[in-house]
Amino acid sequence: MDTMTLTKTVGALCAALLVFLLLGWASEGLYHGGHGAHGEQAYVIDTGEEEAAEGTETAEAEAAVPFAEVFAAADAGAGEALWRQCQACHKLDGTDGTGPHLNGVVERPKASVAGFAYSEGMLAQADQVWSPENLNAFLTNPREYTPGTKMSYNGMRDVEDRANLIAYLATTGG
Repeated sequence: MDTMTLTKTVGALCAALLVFLLLGWASEGLYHGGHGAHGEQAYVIDTGEEEAAEGTETAEAEAAVPFAEVFAAADAGAGEALWRQCQACHKLDGTDGTGPHLNGVVERPKASVAGFAYSEGMLAQADQVWSPENLNAFLTNPREYTPGTKMSYNGMRDVEDRANLIAYLATTGG
């Protein structure tokens, strides 16, 4: 073995070591954010625990201001923008979609749209009306307010958003 072959072999080993070190450094930066954040989770799985804690804080803050006061200051124009979330299942032209039409829903008796197949939970509330307060409670958490509801919406967390949406729905008439 001559000197040139030995030099090439050592050079190749050093180059391979350098490539492995650079790949290790690059992967560390890619998977751990490059901030030396060892021990942090790369992907956080939402278990709902933080949201439940936030929901408790939000509920306490909302309890401080009665819904009637928030609703009195509601902006129907802002509610119209929020309506876009509802359009996927509901309509305002008197026809039903996946859910019943919502024009004239404020102060309308619950489960009263003829021909719509309501859930048992909603039919059990048919003796009540959709007052702004009832709509507020329903929109906060539909499945908690009406167990067994077919509505798969998770709820609207912000009380002002709910008030604005209800104010908009109140302008849609029957």
